[in-house]
Amino acid sequence: MKHKPDTVDGEEVEVISEPDLEEETNEDSETILEETEVDWESVANEKDKQNADLINRLQRNMAEFDNFRKRTIREKASIYDDGVKDTIEKLLPVVDNFERALSTADDRENSLYKGVDMMFRQLCDILKEMDVEPLPGVGETFDPNVHHAVAHVQDEALGENLITEELLKGYKYKDKVLRPSMVKVVN
Repeated sequence: MKHKPDTVDGEEVEVISEPDLEEETNEDSETILEETEVDWESVANEKDKQNADLINRLQRNMAEFDNFRKRTIREKASIYDDGVKDTIEKLLPVVDNFERALSTADDRENSLYKGVDMMFRQLCDILKEMDVEPLPGVGETFDPNVHHAVAHVQDEALGENLITEELLKGYKYKDKVLRPSMVKVVN
């Protein structure tokens, strides 16, 4: 840098001149370029690795979310089915009482009998719409998964493990047994 005397308002002031920027700039830029030679291939490879890692993480998150969504749907369906099952189990004694009332009636032409029969059929239709079905009974082979044997009889004329009488009707909801049938079985 060069110093030149200069006067301002009659006083001498020392002025510092600008350095020769052209010489320094050329030297500095050559030095910077030499020091920062970039291996663009390695930069591209590094960016590819980062992209692959981000894509992998995104795919994992998407898979986890999809699994979460499916699990939530299954849990909701299970909770709904459990609620329906509990409600139906509480209604089954009412169905049993309707059946008992209808089976003991003498006058089937009576309006009271017809009214009770209509309510019973309506209740049975609603249960059927909800996928509630009675379990197989008389004449079927005994199945310990759906029947509860409460009595045994010996009869050589009938087959073995055959249900001869249904004491209490069993029901199933979809594929789950709500209540097993109480039956009498031939040995």
